[in-house]
Amino acid sequence: MSDQHSDPSVVVSPPERWGRGIERLRNIFRDGERWIVAFSGGIDSTFVLKVALEERGEDILALTAVSPTLPEEEREECIEIARLLGAKHLLVDSHEMDRRDFVSNPENRCYFCKDELYSIARTQADRLGFTRIADGVNVDDLGDHRPGLLAAKEHQVLHPLVLAGMTKADVRGAALALGLQTWSKPAFACLSSRFPYGTYITGERLLMVAAVENLLKQLSFRQYRVRYHGEMCRIEVRPEDLSRLVSEPVRGEVLACCQQAGFKYVTIDLQGYRSGSLNEVLDS
Repeated sequence: MSDQHSDPSVVVSPPERWGRGIERLRNIFRDGERWIVAFSGGIDSTFVLKVALEERGEDILALTAVSPTLPEEEREECIEIARLLGAKHLLVDSHEMDRRDFVSNPENRCYFCKDELYSIARTQADRLGFTRIADGVNVDDLGDHRPGLLAAKEHQVLHPLVLAGMTKADVRGAALALGLQTWSKPAFACLSSRFPYGTYITGERLLMVAAVENLLKQLSFRQYRVRYHGEMCRIEVRPEDLSRLVSEPVRGEVLACCQQAGFKYVTIDLQGYRSGSLNEVLDS
């Protein structure tokens, strides 16, 4: 692939910065341990998996938790990325949808999701003889509302990117240099993040959101979110994509998809896409 990136919205660090970070990351995996990498298919966990495999090979296992909060397209992409990297890949059913403390969607919902994930990872580590568990949390993630970090601490999950001092821009720069095709992949959070806190999460509602987001992906929108508000959905795309979203034939296609999915009303967020917009209601 080219060593030049074409999307100016994707920020990458210069080599003098990510070069130091990747060497620190490599040193982390030179510890002689066997690692499970919690693998979501996003650029962060993909990059961690890539470096871990280069350093430890057969001592690395990618683990992906599968549940209704993971769209089918993302699951298939996880499988394909792991295959291309030559990783041993384990898909395990996750049952956070059976937990009332998750589906009731409190402000710390992410804790219960990650608690489920890391419990699964720890069980598999003990069963298969792996000694460490890693995830894809980077330095930038530490400044957001992320209750899941507490679950990681409780289950002794390590954050190699944090230990290496790497930001998202560092990861993208290093991933580009390593030839990872997903180096510029947009951030993606599980579908449960589309629901305002206190709104009950159900399988049917997850499918409603997933259907519309899948269409937006097919229409080549780079970054998007479909927020669930009962009979109404609120669509976020990048500000520079708003004009295309409201122009025909895209507007009509999106409207028809929303209505077919079960939404009566469709609104567009004029502020555009922003990560964690539903956290804006939380007290600072």
